[in-house]
Amino acid sequence: MIPARPPCKTSSPRHARRRMGAAVARSCPSIAIAIALFLSGASVWLAATPSAAHPLAPALLELKERVDGQVEILWKRSSLKVPGSNIQPIVPEICPSIAQPTYEEQGVAVLVRWTIDCSKTGLVGLPIRVDGLGPAKIDTLVRIELSDGRQIQRVLRRGEPSMIVPAKASRWTVFMDYLSIGFGHILSGADHLLFVFGLFLLCASTRPLVKTITSFTVGHSITLSLAALGYAQLPSGPIEFLIAASVLALAVELARDKSKETLMRRYPWPMALLFGLLHGMGFAGALREIGLPQGEIPMALFSFNVGIEFGQLVFVIGVVLASLLLKRIELPIPLPRRAAVYVMGSLAAFWTIERAAAIL
Repeated sequence: MIPARPPCKTSSPRHARRRMGAAVARSCPSIAIAIALFLSGASVWLAATPSAAHPLAPALLELKERVDGQVEILWKRSSLKVPGSNIQPIVPEICPSIAQPTYEEQGVAVLVRWTIDCSKTGLVGLPIRVDGLGPAKIDTLVRIELSDGRQIQRVLRRGEPSMIVPAKASRWTVFMDYLSIGFGHILSGADHLLFVFGLFLLCASTRPLVKTITSFTVGHSITLSLAALGYAQLPSGPIEFLIAASVLALAVELARDKSKETLMRRYPWPMALLFGLLHGMGFAGALREIGLPQGEIPMALFSFNVGIEFGQLVFVIGVVLASLLLKRIELPIPLPRRAAVYVMGSLAAFWTIERAAAIL
């Protein structure tokens, strides 16, 4: 557990609004109904949850063991939290604290640092736990660096909140941990899902849809890999601004008259490839925040990417099934087909302006 914090002056964390919306119907009234219902739920969600572009980021517990047996601890969590939740790292009781914790605020993150003494036993074989993950609805990445240079990374979650420090993490453990992180990241990223939803509406049949979604996947896989390995890095602010602008551009395209042959309608999959390169930089920002385990970087990068693609596939299948189901439903009140795209465009414009102001 973190040693008691001395009294200090707290500051209010900055809040960002969640982003969600949907797009316009293309072929039949039932699709318009599906989109309108999607927008209704999204609007309630947006109004009720004041958080960032993605939900609360995973917490980070980092332990660095020195040759003298002392362990430097970094605990990083978001200052935004679910009401009533209180996540706390629990370090081995056999390792007493030898320094008072220091506190630092970085944006919406709170960093706590302190030192414990494990010189009698070493870290290997000792238990590490994080309490409160269930109510907090987030995971915790545990990053351990042993005195001999070995590095271990695990993800603790509500169903598995504790671990025993091993000599080395297995490849299967790395694969499953990063698969889970990638899957959760895409399904909680409203802007990325909204863009995929727009691509679904842009394509009139199954074959163009498959090609377009595949191109988007290839695009963000390329930049995700390059950025995560350090070959392509850009500040997160401009990237988030451009991602919002891409949602706005797609909304504008969906609002146009379908009879007009625009570049995006003629060549949807090359355009999706270009936009995918942009969205991949956003995914890479999340992966850099988590970090990659030394010695298992290819496996972690591959499994994170697989998790993203799996989550994206689940979302697309869900949208297709929902649209087929809603074709059988007749609502007593007709819904305007353009209302959805206007809401999508308005939300995307708001996000674009908001993020541009944050950069300036």
